[in-house]
Amino acid sequence: MTATAIYFDELQPYRPVAEIQLRLVQARQAGAIPDTVLFLEHQPVVTMGRRGRNNFLKLQAEEYARRGIELVTSPRGGDVTWHGPGQLVMYPVIKLGDCEADAHGYLHNLEEIAIRTAADFGVKAFRREGKNGAWTEQGKIAAIGFKVSRWVTSHGMSFNVCPDFSGFDTIVPCGLEGEKVAALQSILGDQCPSLAEVRDSMKNHFENICARPLDVFPANKVPPALAGLMDS
Repeated sequence: MTATAIYFDELQPYRPVAEIQLRLVQARQAGAIPDTVLFLEHQPVVTMGRRGRNNFLKLQAEEYARRGIELVTSPRGGDVTWHGPGQLVMYPVIKLGDCEADAHGYLHNLEEIAIRTAADFGVKAFRREGKNGAWTEQGKIAAIGFKVSRWVTSHGMSFNVCPDFSGFDTIVPCGLEGEKVAALQSILGDQCPSLAEVRDSMKNHFENICARPLDVFPANKVPPALAGLMDS
């Protein structure tokens, strides 16, 4: 089966997309669907991964709600992060294979996708020992947190294109005190590419690094095998 990429062009709430991923994971485990990769932007949300701690939240729950930021506990790995407009999120639901021998190999591949995506727009990104994700001299540009269940992945990576940094100011991103957050726009200014351009770049690097050619579909025109799983 050819792998599938699904592009969402409207902002997506976090919880329904998490439910979609759960259904996709179950279908992928059963062999009913091909590997499927979601590309989207979220409505403002702060998520806490399996290692998430409340002390990395800088506001009370009532203040997050007042600002229109949802608070969600996520089954992914990692700590606290923010998602919102201007940030590209990639959620691969794929069965790990030769290109990702284990979770560490998969993490390396996601980091490499982020690094090469940044390079396409003239930004040098790199790994840092002991810290996952992709980094620049100006700060962290891509955060990674995923889950593997019976060799099928969910959740994935967020890549900062042109987000409102005030969202990150409400947390300690990834639980890393004193570390800065960067975005293509904060580095490139007026030369920042559109989110659609970054999405296409990331899709291409996913295909090459994970050895999975992707057929692209808009979220409202997915193949029949996926249609019943995409209802939020």
